[in-house]
Formats: sequence, C-alpha cells, structure tokens
Amino acid sequence: MDHALVVEDLPQVRQWLVSVLAQAFPAVRVTQAGRRDQALACIAQQPFDLALVDLGLPDGSGVDVVGALRQHQPLAVPVVVTIYDDDEHLFPALQAGAFGYLLKEQPQDMLVAQLVRMVDGEPPLSPPIARRVLAHFSDGARRRETLLRQAEDQVRLTERETEMLQRVAKGYTLVEIAQQLGLSRHTVGDHIKQVYRKLNVSSRAEAALEAARRGLVNP
Repeated sequence: MDHALVVEDLPQVRQWLVSVLAQAFPAVRVTQAGRRDQALACIAQQPFDLALVDLGLPDGSGVDVVGALRQHQPLAVPVVVTIYDDDEHLFPALQAGAFGYLLKEQPQDMLVAQLVRMVDGEPPLSPPIARRVLAHFSDGARRRETLLRQAEDQVRLTERETEMLQRVAKGYTLVEIAQQLGLSRHTVGDHIKQVYRKLNVSSRAEAALEAARRGLVNP
C-alpha cells in the first residue's frame, strides 16, 4: 500500500485512522479529506491503493465516495470505517463496492490486524458485520427454498397426471402408455396436454427434467 485516502469529518478520528494506517503499512502516504466533495476531488486528481471511508459525512454519504473509487479507480480498495452496524448502511456500502466494513468501536490493534490481512485477499469485516452478512445470505437461501416449495405446491399434479409424467419421462409413447393403463389414446393425450400446461413445458425433454426434479425418475 503506497498511497491511502482517509475520508472522515472529525479531525481527532481522522488522525486516529491515519495512525492505524501507519501501524498497518509503515511506508504508506496518506491523503486526508473531511468532506464528500473533497474526497471526490482527491479521487479525480490522484490514484490511491486504499481508502478508509466514513459513511456519515457533513455534505453527503461516504457510499458515494466508495462508488466513485470503484468507478474511476477500480484497483483501489475502499474500506468503510463507521459506527453504523445496521443493514441500511451495510448493504448499500457493499453494493457500491466496499471491500471491507469495519466498526470504529473495535480496538486499534484489531483494526490494524484486519487491514494487514487484507493484503492476502481477506476482506476486513468486523465480527458483528461478518455475522450479519452470513445471516443475510443464509436467510436469503431459506427464502429461495421457501419460494421454490411454494411454486411446487402451486403446480400440483393429480395421481393420474403424475403417472403420465413419469411414463413420458421414461420414454414411453402415447400408444404404449394407453396400452399399459388400459386407457384410450385420446384420454392419455388429454392428460399429457394438461400436464404440459400445468408445468409450462413444451417438449418431452422438458417434461423429463421436471419428472427428475420431482424424483419420479432417475436423472
């Protein structure tokens, strides 16, 4: 890390972040900005390897600084350093391109260690933030699973329709299915059309994939 940007409006906190950087990267040069507009001007004028960005700036959000870095200096690494640990601040910052999200309440030595590990590709995340991110994606996976189950429930097949789908997936022709079940060819055809309509499929291959997904045949 040769050149870092510190964006923080409180002078004492700004100097504290400069000292954190000095401990993590002793040879680093630091440019300081106390406002959003100052930070954006710095980004337009000189390249940075790293930026520590506060979110609550007097003239706007630090999210804009993170976004500007990702747009104009894609090799720079933006890390948010803030007091905010809620979803309303965390996820917009990550979506804007923040590589890390650190809380100011952490001890200085922990912040230094997390920044140092960043060189090896480890995103610097305060423990509460890491737990929140994991919970978010875990909840998302559960929501997707629930929606999938709901979608399946909405497309319920009768016992006869399930039997038709299974036999179509096994490769039997309409005539063969009619002979096996003792039904007329037209009756079997009507059942299969209804199955196709319910499942929104238009070919035997798509029907076979749906049958495999439902566990009616081996993939």
